[in-house]
Amino acid sequence: MLSSDEQAELAMAICATAETLGQTISAQAAEMMAEDLAEHPAELIAAALRACRRELTGKLTLAAILQRVHGADGRPEPNEAWGIAMQSMDEAETVLMTPEIQKAAAAAAPIYQAGDKVGARMAFLSAYERLVCGARQQALPVEWRLSLGHDQERRARAIEEARVLGRLPAPAASLLLAHHNLPALNDDGRAIAGLLTGDVVKASPVVRSRLADLRAGIEKAEHEQRQERRAQREDMTDEQRTALRGRREARAKQLLANLLAAQAQGDRLVADELNEITKRAKRAQEVPNV
Repeated sequence: MLSSDEQAELAMAICATAETLGQTISAQAAEMMAEDLAEHPAELIAAALRACRRELTGKLTLAAILQRVHGADGRPEPNEAWGIAMQSMDEAETVLMTPEIQKAAAAAAPIYQAGDKVGARMAFLSAYERLVCGARQQALPVEWRLSLGHDQERRARAIEEARVLGRLPAPAASLLLAHHNLPALNDDGRAIAGLLTGDVVKASPVVRSRLADLRAGIEKAEHEQRQERRAQREDMTDEQRTALRGRREARAKQLLANLLAAQAQGDRLVADELNEITKRAKRAQEVPNV
């Protein structure tokens, strides 16, 4: 909010700007315009008056000044905002959003999830323009909020991009990178995780041996199961059926023991990495949202 002295100076600047455009504004009218503009930052108003002097060919109006103040408040244009909202639909992406984008995206999400992307875009743009208009009428400054995604590499890239664009101050970006850019697991950890993800990573000799034993055990079990299915199609004595059940039970116990041993080996190998991630995650929760 501008002080009384700043409003008086602004009224004089408005009169001077009008004069450069070949227009005369009364002191009372200039004071009223300055009072209406007083909720906005002084630097934005000064920039808006400069833009009016360069761009206007008609009369200087309060609407013309406000249009330029709003255009320089840092809020993305509707189409850019829709692109940011589309990124936020991917839970792996880390996205920097304004409250207006966040609320408009929430309104459009059910339509987007139903498969109607055109309808979702229209709903988003309508909600976004309404929310931005309301925020600007209240002279609320732009606010950027970080929405963290699952992908660690994209997280660091998004924070760095926000710093370059000036949407995050450099110190805040550095702090966030330090707390959210967690270390990756070593090759043994990724090799064990690859059993679930399907990623192929070369592990240490110990882990490779353990995984090879597991694969051999599974292949042997599958071979025995095929033999048993063929045998079941033939006539079997009670003695043969009992022996078949015994082999199945023994195989199941051995496979379970191998899996538990591999799990224990994996837990030991990645324990340090998991502990470090846990510590950093706890510290990250102490960082205030930006």
